[in-house]
Amino acid sequence: MSQDLAIGVDIGGTGIKAALVDVRTGTLVSDRLKVATPRGGEPKDILSCTRQLVHDLGATGNEPVGVAFPSIIRNGHTLLAANISDAWLNLHAEKLFERGLGRPISFVNDADAAGLAEVRYGAAKNQDGLVIMTTLGTGIGGAFIYKGILIPNMELGHLEIDGHDAESRASNAVRERHHLSWKRWAKRLQRYYSHLEMLFSPELIIVGGGVSKYADEFLPLLRLRTPIVPATLKNNAGILGAAVLAWEANGSTDTPGSVSASA
Repeated sequence: MSQDLAIGVDIGGTGIKAALVDVRTGTLVSDRLKVATPRGGEPKDILSCTRQLVHDLGATGNEPVGVAFPSIIRNGHTLLAANISDAWLNLHAEKLFERGLGRPISFVNDADAAGLAEVRYGAAKNQDGLVIMTTLGTGIGGAFIYKGILIPNMELGHLEIDGHDAESRASNAVRERHHLSWKRWAKRLQRYYSHLEMLFSPELIIVGGGVSKYADEFLPLLRLRTPIVPATLKNNAGILGAAVLAWEANGSTDTPGSVSASA
């Protein structure tokens, strides 16, 4: 494996992004390449696009590949299919991609990847204790990182609050669909984040997703005991988190970034 280098791939419903990452510094050492997600989102078509992206990065051929994907991931299997083909349901995606790319592959939920990246390199760097990352988009994604260790597949958008899935009331898509003002949306977010705070007592909450660039419009309206801050890594978070997880899973002896995974 090339020392300290891994490839991060972030697969979404509309686009697939990839870059070569120096996991020690959390920096991209290549251009960030992007292609449109193939219509229908079939596994073989997404694999083909990923293979081309990895080739175009000009990597040596030894770097592991981490794939951030919008699904619960268990033992390399994708258990859900959001905005993509149902062929991903219960698919052994890691094995499929390992055969197709001829490299070590690690699949991870996209929100988990973003959350880990923020802990290692971004808004939660040097933060001890439990960090909760939330992504406000079409739904609400979530990630738990405790003392540098990722606790995967936390479906925080599906917490039931007042008889509803949280994301059905408080996602950014709901804000846009119902033309909610920042103040009215913040009241829904207050209910959601107060519930998270009560259940888990985190040290820090991070807010990601595209709407986080407008954080000054709504985060100051929230009243929480826990500090809540916008994500800082933006569109690179999924790539960075996927890359570092792949690097750790394939031969690293210690953990990059400021927080040790064994702490």
